[in-house]
Amino acid sequence: MARYTDAVCRLCRNEGLKLFLKGDRCYTDKCAIDRRAYPPGQHGRARNKQSGFSIQLREKQKVRFMYGLAEKQFSLIFKKAEQMKGPTGGNFLTLLERRLDNVVYQLGFASSRADARQQVRHGFYSVDGKKVNIPSYVLNKGQVLKLRKKSDRVVKIFEASGKRVRPSWLDVNSKEMEGYVKELPAREDITTPVEEKLIVEFYSR
Repeated sequence: MARYTDAVCRLCRNEGLKLFLKGDRCYTDKCAIDRRAYPPGQHGRARNKQSGFSIQLREKQKVRFMYGLAEKQFSLIFKKAEQMKGPTGGNFLTLLERRLDNVVYQLGFASSRADARQQVRHGFYSVDGKKVNIPSYVLNKGQVLKLRKKSDRVVKIFEASGKRVRPSWLDVNSKEMEGYVKELPAREDITTPVEEKLIVEFYSR
């Protein structure tokens, strides 16, 4: 599946936790999983016990939907993580977190990762003074991301993002509308509720 086009709130209910796919709505009492914390469908409340493979698959799909990636993109990032030194699962999450679209979202410039991806594609941001419109661009320690296209909508989203906790490995300059990668994220810096071991097991079959 290249792109999911159905109601994204169904994904959160299917996985049983907030994936923050709906922007600000996820932080209000209108959030679907707060109102109906069970899988969608006629038999959502009566699901049977899952197999080991099903649990691994669900964890992989949860993370894939969370970051808004196609299956091929997701597996390519995992293969890259396997080739790096250190634990594959931790490397995998680190690569996902360092993607430009995710950093834009984590800094508070976008209401969701999908929104951040669209902004990046439209050339809203520069990295170290150079325009970058590739959402999968991976940022490194010391690089500076800056909003190059002044947008009232982006400014409004940024001002309202105070309710969101920014990662400790990122810093932000509100006046200049720019973010800074203080250090590469370690596994303990990533608060996303992910059991990466299950994803490693899935791809190791």
